[in-house]
Amino acid sequence: MDRLHAYSYFLEGLLPVTGETACAEAMVEGIYRLAGFVSILAPLFLRSDAVAQLPRVRLFADQHGVLPLDEEAALEEVSMLKSFLSDDPDPRLYGGFWFGRKNGEMLPFMNPVSTAFCYQALEMWNQRGQGSLDWHSLI
Repeated sequence: MDRLHAYSYFLEGLLPVTGETACAEAMVEGIYRLAGFVSILAPLFLRSDAVAQLPRVRLFADQHGVLPLDEEAALEEVSMLKSFLSDDPDPRLYGGFWFGRKNGEMLPFMNPVSTAFCYQALEMWNQRGQGSLDWHSLI
């Protein structure tokens, strides 16, 4: 799972060069690989930031004409992402995103980076189709 986070950075790093065939092909293959690994690893270990990167890269790939948005898959990923949102009454935790889940149990910590990735992905999802996404805005 830790490598999927770094792999997602690679996919996002392809955004400025999606006009190059090899880069577009790498992004398409990468999205399918990333989604497959998230699905396989989810019962064992799942990081919220890695999940957040998947719909982000899907939305950008769609916008750049690299890969049409698979709405059903993206909706599943967004739902998975929302499952990390804390509704703990403690104001230090409420509204944050838990870092991950291991063997079906939520890990008892969160961090601001994971939370920022998750909120950004959800905001991008909510604004899809309302204008152009700017890859420069990625964290």
